[in-house]
Amino acid sequence: MSTPLDPERGAGTGTLVEPTPQTTHGDGDHERFAHYVQKDKIMASALDGTPVVALCGKVWVPGRDPKKYPVCPTCKEIYESMGSFGGGGKDGGKK
Repeated sequence: MSTPLDPERGAGTGTLVEPTPQTTHGDGDHERFAHYVQKDKIMASALDGTPVVALCGKVWVPGRDPKKYPVCPTCKEIYESMGSFGGGGKDGGKK
């Protein structure tokens, strides 16, 4: 039985190499769209910088003009399926 300090096992002289985390955010399509978010959440984010969650599930801190981008098809589908429960009018929650 060998101990952690046993020289046979090469204790303490190696270099620890941590794997590089694999970060992915899908195919990037979420970055090309404006997303639907509750209006009060947008206002809170503008004041304190907290991230918001779109109907499609994207989480981010809004910072771009949503009028420059087409509406996310997933958000639009979810919003339209909500009917009158969506609230906020036609562009009510658009980021």
